[in-house]
Amino acid sequence: MGAAAGPAGRGIRFEPGERPPLPVAAGLGLQIAVTPLFVAILVPTVAFRAAGADAGLLTWVVFVSVLVCGLTAALQAVRFGRIGAGFILAPSVSAAAIAVATDALRSGGPALLATLVVSAALLQLLLSLRLSWLRRILTPTVSATVVLLIVVNVMPVIFGMLDDVPEGVSPAAAPLAALTTVFVIAAISLKGTGAWRLWAPIAGVVAGSLAAVPFGLYDTAQLAEAAWIALPEPRWPGLDLTLGPAFWALLPAFGFVTLVTTMQAISGVLASQNVSWRRRRALDYRSVQNAVTTSGASSLLAGLAGGISMSSLSTGASVIQITGVASRVVGIAMGAVLAAFAIMPKALTLVLSVPGPVLGAYIAVLMAILFAVGLKLLLTDGFDHRKGLIVGLSFWTGLGFQYDLIFPELVRDFAGGLLTNGMTSGGIVAILLTGFVLLTESRPRRLRTDLDPAAGKAIQDFLAGFASGNGFGKAMADRLSAVGEETLLTLLSTETTDDRPARRRLRVTARRQGAGAILEFMAATGSENLQDRVMALGDRVDEVSAEQEVSLRLLRHLSSSVRHQQYHDADIVTVTVEPPAGA
Repeated sequence: MGAAAGPAGRGIRFEPGERPPLPVAAGLGLQIAVTPLFVAILVPTVAFRAAGADAGLLTWVVFVSVLVCGLTAALQAVRFGRIGAGFILAPSVSAAAIAVATDALRSGGPALLATLVVSAALLQLLLSLRLSWLRRILTPTVSATVVLLIVVNVMPVIFGMLDDVPEGVSPAAAPLAALTTVFVIAAISLKGTGAWRLWAPIAGVVAGSLAAVPFGLYDTAQLAEAAWIALPEPRWPGLDLTLGPAFWALLPAFGFVTLVTTMQAISGVLASQNVSWRRRRALDYRSVQNAVTTSGASSLLAGLAGGISMSSLSTGASVIQITGVASRVVGIAMGAVLAAFAIMPKALTLVLSVPGPVLGAYIAVLMAILFAVGLKLLLTDGFDHRKGLIVGLSFWTGLGFQYDLIFPELVRDFAGGLLTNGMTSGGIVAILLTGFVLLTESRPRRLRTDLDPAAGKAIQDFLAGFASGNGFGKAMADRLSAVGEETLLTLLSTETTDDRPARRRLRVTARRQGAGAILEFMAATGSENLQDRVMALGDRVDEVSAEQEVSLRLLRHLSSSVRHQQYHDADIVTVTVEPPAGA
């Protein structure tokens, strides 16, 4: 079914639309903000230092990155028109952009980098407008693979942090601090109930930091020297509008980074949706579309200020899983916390002073949970041998490229070493394999008509011809005809007088899959999600009328799966139909 949640009562204390107490929202916002904060500092530092940028420019770019992260976090939490996913997302700077950003700085300086980031952001905004066109490529399977590979991508950094201690410190310091952090988070999460779960992550960080104090791992000198409020000197680079050879040479690489950040945004919002509800719900692709739009807008803003392309992390889903709080208020609080860090050096230093082993252990727990969330997202879309092969090959390819286990000399030299990022290389493999499956599928048949009751006859004739052309027997032909009729009736029932346009076009696509068939009904958007209504039959029948219930029950009986994807520009129902027993 592609549902976004599992059984009811999954430990969710606050759903997205509910309001937790302000101290809870602020505390969780701080806990989720830690990881994007470090990434927003680390990525620009690596890229600009590799290009030989001066300290003043680097300070300005870090400030811009953290501030844009805060603004984006708040925008993603609130849903207004086509802006904001309406879920907790952790925005940050794209690690996949390090290599190309360094090349741009070396080739044309900050102005060229800003122009390329703005161009890539405009591309992402265009993709968000027609995301439905990529629905069969950027599938939940590909998104789940990217979530799994995020863990692979982050693990080298985590392993490096676990033993990041000054020389001369006792060998027991790092293991003790890290194990204390993991134990406290795990113990509270596994056995704690009620409010205890809310503070499991921060309790682990505090306990690990206290364990590190006797060994001198917590540096308080920088904290005392840092100012409470300070703004860096503005270093706006402007835009290089000459569009010379360096721009055109680097533009394809930045376009590829845009594809990666789009996959990250999709993966992040799908992961958050998957753990945010008490009862099963269909995945909301309008929310996905909004998330990509907001991600593109944040990259545009960062590029205009001289920063690097933005992306989304999936750590918000991990904290939701631990605490059971999915309220949008937490996302707004996270945005406020990140914005405060940008202008308050003392608060920023306080977080940066957390010992490396403690922070590494904290992120390791989040990554472990995120890996499980990725597996769960994979299963919600159904799982067969094809998807298993796509995920398996993509994951192990990404792992091999990340750790220089597969042709390291060739991979390092290709596209500036972009493929050494496991998430990037594995994501490419997943997309290519998915595209191969699409290209080798049987040729579909299509029908275009109006979405109204009079279309029933045309759909029946179309499906009868499809059944005859594929050698289906009478039993299968009758089942396809019944599915077409009930899907049409149900789509018509999802409209209301207010949202019904004068004329809605309908495209019906039918293709064979094994002994069965897949029917796709694509129309202008409606108001209700058919997949949610089908699932509601098993929970609360009063959500649908008696007439609608008959059609929904027939549709559920006749089909093996119903998937409804609602975008701002399209309403797509995909029905998988297997032949009757003995046919």
